[in-house]
Amino acid sequence: MDKRVLVIEDEPEIARLAEMHLVDLGCEVTVAPDGLRGLREATTGAYHLVILDLMLPGVDGLEICRRLRADGAAYTPILMLTARSGEVDRVLGLEMGADDYLTKPFSIRELIARVKALFRRLDALSVPSEFKTERLEMGDLAIEPSRRRVTVGGKAVHLTAREFDLLVHFAQHPGRVYTRPELLDQVWGYGHDGYEHTVNSHINRLRSKIERDPARPLYVQTVWGVGYRFVEASELADREEGAENVVEARS
Repeated sequence: MDKRVLVIEDEPEIARLAEMHLVDLGCEVTVAPDGLRGLREATTGAYHLVILDLMLPGVDGLEICRRLRADGAAYTPILMLTARSGEVDRVLGLEMGADDYLTKPFSIRELIARVKALFRRLDALSVPSEFKTERLEMGDLAIEPSRRRVTVGGKAVHLTAREFDLLVHFAQHPGRVYTRPELLDQVWGYGHDGYEHTVNSHINRLRSKIERDPARPLYVQTVWGVGYRFVEASELADREEGAENVVEARS
């Protein structure tokens, strides 16, 4: 597989098991047992993936994640590990820029499945594509895939890596309805029963950043009992025309 992985984990048994199975996968693995060494290694080494524990001595995982995403260097996927099961902790990690998370205790089999999914996503980003050079515009929403940049009304919007991928996937297929398992498989890269809530939380956060009124979303719409869809250009045109007619009627 020829991928370099940094494991920042202070529990020796977890670090040892992760290293052993990642090596079996064909990865070159470096283990950092605390936050300070992990941060130094992550910012100076060239890695394809960082597996990052949330609770670390020295510098915690959230701070490491924040610094890596603020660094502006080449994008590196981050898989966050947490012993906390509260939704707030998971959301904080995702908001800081983590691509995925696992809650301890977890199975090595699931860890490797997540790692493979992140590698597939990384490989897909490195493949040249005409789509990556385009600028997509829908209403006042603009997406620049090659720059991983999103603006709403000309103002830049900060999205996590997964939120951006989710938005691009929707924008590539306007009008198509996706179930939560389909989104897990096509955006996250794996299908796993019981993780549909991950889709819900990401869509809620995405809406809070790109929608004028998240309670009445224009772009990412809910299809009750099925899943989600992205608005089509013709629908936006009809809404704008309807709004103009209302203004004219009132004037």
